[in-house]
Amino acid sequence: MVKIDSVQIIRTTSNNADFAQLIAALDDDLYQRNGDAQLKYRPYNKVDTIKHVVLVYVDSRPVGCGAFKKFDEDSVEIKRMFVYPEMRGKRLAARILQELENWAVEEGYNKAVLETGLKQTEAIRLYTIAGYYLTENYGQYIGMEESICYRKKLK
Repeated sequence: MVKIDSVQIIRTTSNNADFAQLIAALDDDLYQRNGDAQLKYRPYNKVDTIKHVVLVYVDSRPVGCGAFKKFDEDSVEIKRMFVYPEMRGKRLAARILQELENWAVEEGYNKAVLETGLKQTEAIRLYTIAGYYLTENYGQYIGMEESICYRKKLK
């Protein structure tokens, strides 16, 4: 079991080098779970201009991330949620998600949407516990059988 002495959560952008490192690990994780089927999601996971990124550090080491981007006038889309496997089960992803939701509300948004994969059971559990509910697949995820989408009212 990994012992945690300190946790720090920061807000940044997609230009952050630690975010790039975490995204590479996320993409590897998704490819291991989904194989070549993951390749069709690449065009939707671009992070070069995301202005709202949250990173979590444990004992000064980056171990998790998440982001959001504008979905419509009232909503954000939660993107690129990830925590290293050895750090899961410590509520770090829940803290990242809460920080993203708080930031979205501060920016004037009152709803969130997100997509995850059927094989990402940890994510499904996280979003369900956090109050997200299943909704129809939206946008580019319509017709993608491996995808499930969620929605939540933030305020």
